[in-house]
Amino acid sequence: MAGLRKLARLKPIVNEALAGTIFVGKLFCGLHVANTYICTATFTYGPSMLPTLNLTGDFVLAERLSTRFGRVGVGDIVLVRSPENPRKVVGKRLIGMEGDSVTYVVDPKNSDWSETVVVPKGHVWIEGDNIYDSRDSRNFGAVPYGLLQGKIFWRIWPPKNFGQLEKRKSNETVL
Repeated sequence: MAGLRKLARLKPIVNEALAGTIFVGKLFCGLHVANTYICTATFTYGPSMLPTLNLTGDFVLAERLSTRFGRVGVGDIVLVRSPENPRKVVGKRLIGMEGDSVTYVVDPKNSDWSETVVVPKGHVWIEGDNIYDSRDSRNFGAVPYGLLQGKIFWRIWPPKNFGQLEKRKSNETVL
């Protein structure tokens, strides 16, 4: 009899613990779905997007719906799964969509020789804003559209630059 009374006293505690565990599980599932399919926060660093993004790093938000529904365009900053290293995701500016003619400087450090390419069907052309120090489509060619992971739209950190990241045309320069 005493054992049954102990179990009766433990039942509300067990039920509460189970309910709490289920809540936490649902919360983590919801966060995973939101991060994978809707919006993600990410840290960017490196010289390739200077002066738009800082060398020492920016904490930015990227929404993932635009890439899924074909709502990205020339001038957007996008997250791209690297075609050279699939474990890496890079942030670059979208310069050309399929069918666009893109003229780029082949080796900006040593000459002003340029080439023009037509972006193949199902691909995009991406470049870093800092053409002198960026590994991008000038090095590895057009990138399959399926490698686009999201569109960066908001900078969270550093606080002095908090706010929306503006879309820029490929022929504009930042001074």
